[in-house]
This record gives sequence, C-alpha cells and structure tokens, in this order.
Amino acid sequence: MKQQTFAKPLDERDKLRRFKELDDAFADALRELDNPDSRLDIPTGPPVRSLEAQEQEHEQQRQQQDEDSRELAFERQLNALMKEYAQSAESVRELLQTLYTR
Repeated sequence: MKQQTFAKPLDERDKLRRFKELDDAFADALRELDNPDSRLDIPTGPPVRSLEAQEQEHEQQRQQQDEDSRELAFERQLNALMKEYAQSAESVRELLQTLYTR
C-alpha cells in the first residue's frame, strides 16, 4: 500500500519569519526602483523598436529582395543571350568594357 507523506505544517513563527523576509525583499526592490542612480542587474530583453523603425526595416528588406530578384533575372537573361549568340563571358566582358569606356 502506498504511504502518504504530508508536509509538516508550518508553525506561526515560521510563517511570520518567511513573510517578513519576503516583505523586506519587496521593500528593498521598491527602494532600488525609486533610486535613479542605482544600477539594477535586472535581465531585460532586446530593446523595443518603434513601429516606424520596424516598417523601415521591412521596406529595406523588401527593396533588397526586389533588387536581388532583378539581378537574378538580368543574369538569367544575359546567360540566355550569351548561349543564343554563342558568346563567351570573356567576349561579353570586352564588349561591356568597350561600351563603358566610350
């Protein structure tokens, strides 16, 4: 048969002592919060960003993705044309260099 163990009930002195410790700790924490010069070692999360900053970041990411997709499309089209006209990468480089210098 299973034995049941019950936690020993705390006597009034223990309860009062624990309550006093908790109350003291809470009062200390409140005093620390009220003191602007205190350096609390409270772990915090990442800084909160404004909605505007998040929207700007999202817009920059979208623009970067658009640019990347345009570059990829250009590269594919260039490769298709090079293949269609049997031009090597070197000859296309020379052509672009010639056009750029003129």
